[in-house]
Amino acid sequence: MQRTWRLAPVIVATIFATGMIAAPAAFSPGAYAAEQEYAPQVGQEGKDVIWVPTPQSLVERMLDMAKLTAKDIHYDLGSGDGRTVIAAAKRGAQAVGVEYNPDMVALSERAAEKEGVSGKARFIHGDIFQTDFSHATVLTLYLLPSLNVKLRPTILSMKPGTRVVSHAFTMDDWEPDQTDSADGRTAYLWIVPARVDGTWRTASGEIVLKQKYQKLSGTLKSGNGAASISGGKLNGVQIRFNANGVRYSGRVNGDRIEGTAQASAGGTTKWSATRVPPPTAAQKSGA
Repeated sequence: MQRTWRLAPVIVATIFATGMIAAPAAFSPGAYAAEQEYAPQVGQEGKDVIWVPTPQSLVERMLDMAKLTAKDIHYDLGSGDGRTVIAAAKRGAQAVGVEYNPDMVALSERAAEKEGVSGKARFIHGDIFQTDFSHATVLTLYLLPSLNVKLRPTILSMKPGTRVVSHAFTMDDWEPDQTDSADGRTAYLWIVPARVDGTWRTASGEIVLKQKYQKLSGTLKSGNGAASISGGKLNGVQIRFNANGVRYSGRVNGDRIEGTAQASAGGTTKWSATRVPPPTAAQKSGA
């Protein structure tokens, strides 16, 4: 049985007249949310990947692999709770995190403030595929292989010598320059190679280089004939290869290479090469 309570009209009038029943305080969702500390859950869905934090020990190892210093500009793509950005900022780098989840961005900003690095650490609420990180000198990633491969053309177009470190996942057929681990987790390092594919003119002939990422093959042509290149490798702007029993090493500076050549007999000489511009469309057509 349901009971219905009724108040006498005089009592009702008295209650409202004296304000004995207070009106409920206005509810503010924003104020309530601000009081609740956002707590991300491992495995929570994100735009491109689920969130699984990188162990702090591996974060530090990744930054060691990149040889990050205070002179670097560091970007962490998919920065999550901000731990990698904060660790880079503590080393003095200008560190930026790109994160799609606004709650994670806010959490990261609070963490950076708490750690005293808010002046060095910055967080962008955005899409990693629509954010310009071309001026970075160090990139860190914890993305799926398919996303790494999607980013690869952009990464390869960055300044030679840029260091890229990925937690767990590779870049398909672009082999890493270094592999390391911490607490059973693996990290991979790539150094963006200079672009040297093509023909280079030397004092005694020319070098035709074929490049696949940091690996080189090709032919050295001179008055003595042609010799195949072996052991060709780029480490950023540093180049080395062997031909005709001579070990060549040098530095790529745009359209010029300068370095030394060491013969097996022990003599060392200087060498240089200048890039030959590729033929124009008119030259190819014979016009």
